Amino acid sequence: MKPNPSETPESTPPVIVPKPSPFRSVLIWVCGVLVLLLLAALTTPMTLRCRKKADQTEAVNNARQIGMTLFEFETEYGKFPDASTIAAVRKATDSHLIFGQKSSNDFFRQLIGCEIAQSEAMFYAKITGTHKPDGILSDAKALQKGECGFTYFLGATEKSNPSRPLVVTAMIPGTDRFDPKRFDGKAVVLRLDNSVSSQPIDKDGHILIDGRNMMDPQHPIWEGKPPMIAWPDL
Repeated sequence: MKPNPSETPESTPPVIVPKPSPFRSVLIWVCGVLVLLLLAALTTPMTLRCRKKADQTEAVNNARQIGMTLFEFETEYGKFPDASTIAAVRKATDSHLIFGQKSSNDFFRQLIGCEIAQSEAMFYAKITGTHKPDGILSDAKALQKGECGFTYFLGATEKSNPSRPLVVTAMIPGTDRFDPKRFDGKAVVLRLDNSVSSQPIDKDGHILIDGRNMMDPQHPIWEGKPPMIAWPDL
């Protein structure tokens, strides 16, 4: 016998899903937050290290560019920038930049004044107290305070020890020590032979060359004369 379409089959009672308890909701939320915090704790050191490596790579590349401009300057003016080359730069150019005699900013400004360096960007290194250069090369704006992150050693000649440092970062201004926090425990060194390397910084803030503190005035690289240091203006 066929069922009557007009007849309504017995309805199935609805399934009632109980609401989650407030305690369970809070527990799930707390667990989610803990997972996120754990992931952040695991990835943050790696992220910071990658960032420091990138900053180190930038410093190495900029040191190479500084080296190229320094050697071109030495070829043109007979020596690396110092107090005695200021007059020669002024005579050879129409520059009205301020060529001081105190900081590395002052001496590197000669490279801009004679138009060997066309940009401030190469003088930047991400150390404490620096900021990205603004690119303005006018009289009062070129290599302002904080736009240079490299320390410059004066007094080198083409006959000096090839291992003699010309430019370094990250040296702590006013000291002979390096900051290991900037470039993952390394310092960037440009030498007279135009090589650039990243050297490990020891627990005392020094870097070693041939097993000796590079900044020791008696180190053979200085050939009996204490290093003349021009720190950046930070």
